[in-house]
Amino acid sequence: MKTIAIIQARMGSTRLPGKILKDLGDSDVLTYVTSRCKKINGIQEVIVATSTLPQDDAIEDWCKKHHVAYFRGSEDDVLSRYVDCAKKYEPDYVMRVTSDCPFVDYEMASEIVSLMDKERKDIVVLDGELPRGLAVELISNTSLLKIDEIGHEPRHREHVTYYAYEFAEQFETITYKVLANRKAPELRITLDTEEDYELIKAVAEQFNNPLISSAAVIDYLKNAPEVANLNAHIEQKPVV
Repeated sequence: MKTIAIIQARMGSTRLPGKILKDLGDSDVLTYVTSRCKKINGIQEVIVATSTLPQDDAIEDWCKKHHVAYFRGSEDDVLSRYVDCAKKYEPDYVMRVTSDCPFVDYEMASEIVSLMDKERKDIVVLDGELPRGLAVELISNTSLLKIDEIGHEPRHREHVTYYAYEFAEQFETITYKVLANRKAPELRITLDTEEDYELIKAVAEQFNNPLISSAAVIDYLKNAPEVANLNAHIEQKPVV
């Protein structure tokens, strides 16, 4: 089974522009994300997929400097960006990762890849609520192409796999049961606002290790309410 990870990345965040290249620990946010993706067992290639906008030249420059594969495509039609990026690699499965999740759970992601390798379904569905910012999505390339053909609403083009969850009856799913030590939906470990940035900087300073287990991050935040509360009031933008 050939599986690739595609990390969607852009500089033009509305609430926190340039967030993915902000300093974090001894490096930056995108270093955290890519290094953790490279730790996922069963992933053959990690690619950063950004847009063709001039402002995203900085991401291409970063990828060249850090010897990370990259692709450039549509800014708004993220689904087409994924489909076009995947064509070069001809994968069986594509893992979707967002670049604003510096503590993405590579251990859980490894288990998801292993599960799919045994079951070979269309998409993995998580049973259990994670903190925002740790999850990955794994979908077959065939299903990705199907969604590209029939998913025409803006939410389907922007959120890549959204169609497969909205119309789950059209796909074969396999369920991954989230471990008890990962179930903490009250926590927000993602990067979209200044408050989010303050939290992830505190986590990075606490561990000084880009590859720290996500379980350890969760445990730390559960026992450090003064840190966890930094962004507890932030509301996630709705899918429209």
